[in-house]
Amino acid sequence: MTARFQGTAEYVATDDLTIAVNAAVTLERPLLVKGEPGTGKTELAKQVASALGLRMIEWNVKSTTRAQQGLYEYDAVSRLRDSQLGDERVHDVSNYIRKGKLWQAFDADEKVVLLIDEIDKADIEFPNDLLQELDKMEFHVYETGETIRAKHRPVVIITSNNEKELPDAFLRRCFFHYIRFPDEATMRRIVDVHHPGIKDALLTTALTQFYEIRETQGLKKKPSTSEVLDWLKLLLAEDLTAEDLKREGANALPKLHGALLKNEQDVHLFERLAFMARSKR
Repeated sequence: MTARFQGTAEYVATDDLTIAVNAAVTLERPLLVKGEPGTGKTELAKQVASALGLRMIEWNVKSTTRAQQGLYEYDAVSRLRDSQLGDERVHDVSNYIRKGKLWQAFDADEKVVLLIDEIDKADIEFPNDLLQELDKMEFHVYETGETIRAKHRPVVIITSNNEKELPDAFLRRCFFHYIRFPDEATMRRIVDVHHPGIKDALLTTALTQFYEIRETQGLKKKPSTSEVLDWLKLLLAEDLTAEDLKREGANALPKLHGALLKNEQDVHLFERLAFMARSKR
């Protein structure tokens, strides 16, 4: 593939991220992307597909997801029921094979982007169970005796929120990139994509408060990129100014804090800090 990923009009990609994407495509290895929730890992796969003009197949991993489901599932119960009813379909076992997301990607007539999203949610054996299939780009269907081989090697993007460690054997087969949390300059570029024309005074005050919140000691959940974008959307909808964002004390709750603070412990933390700040005056 000659096309290279350079980011898109809707997605601000740093230089190190574009290098990682293009390196993984060149090496034909899965790109493993880690980072805080809300830093755009899933969106990256969508934008890579868009930029390269490829269709995307998305496999959302859950705690109950098994690797086999990505290949195929054999519905033995339906076949047994149909045999009891005398259905002619039972004579062809392929009628009871449901293709998984890997099979769909391997079977596509064109190159696709395969997103395996939040792989760390699954059982620890899940990544190891996919090693051979992702490496050889083929797998065997025991019920039919056929081997499914990728017609075109897909661009595989795997995301992880670092909820659990991934096996070394799996990591060796991936090209790895950690999406660092955006600094203020990068965040301004991201905001400009989503909220063009926002007044500089409002943005400066809002981002100052946002980064102060993220750096507060004892915070259980730091607000993410997606959350600051939601917060700014609310500030604009309420037509608030930089002056409106001023807080009582240095650590008082920010305006519309429900967009940034997502649990009662963090709200109580800022309430205590606000009380302490007022008491010192």
